[in-house]
Amino acid sequence: MSDKWLEWAKRIQSLSQAGLTFSKDVYDVERFEELRSISAEIIEEYTELEMEKIKDLFTNETGYQTPKVDVRGAVFRDDKILMVKEKMDNRWSLPGGFCDIGLSPTENTVKEIKEESGYDVIHKRLIALLDTTKHGHPPLPYQYYKLFINCELVGGQATNGVETNGVKFFSETNLPKLSTKRNTEAQIRMLFDFLRNPSKETIID
Repeated sequence: MSDKWLEWAKRIQSLSQAGLTFSKDVYDVERFEELRSISAEIIEEYTELEMEKIKDLFTNETGYQTPKVDVRGAVFRDDKILMVKEKMDNRWSLPGGFCDIGLSPTENTVKEIKEESGYDVIHKRLIALLDTTKHGHPPLPYQYYKLFINCELVGGQATNGVETNGVKFFSETNLPKLSTKRNTEAQIRMLFDFLRNPSKETIID
């Protein structure tokens, strides 16, 4: 089934949020609030989320809406890639997460890898900058830009984090069940392709 409904709902939400940010006229504000409510109703109709949860997702955002930035670290050892098991869904992902204010993308990546896996790394290069709407992720309430950054292992040891309950290196032929909200099989295989061909150019959507 096409996810056009989600694309429409997110566009309506984005327009309504921009309108609420810049409008001064009380009647315009009412119209944009109604548009935001319509967007939430669309999400409720096609998902199992409760309206209160949807409203929390949408109404906690202020200002002009832009895509969120998510970083993922690609760390290899003996031709295997580092992954962590997410407590939220008991599936595996590359260590990473949302970028924190005050840190650069590479600083965020190094921090997330340490917090989620226990390993110390240094960043090497940007492998890919991808838009989640173009890469087969399940329906998500926001649009995300995902930065995949290759990092070199320099120390530390496997340690579970607050949000993770497993740390392991996997070969390309033995990948675990993936947390597809965070990374897809095609993306993991893309990273192994870069491992084999380090001179490849960065992929950017």
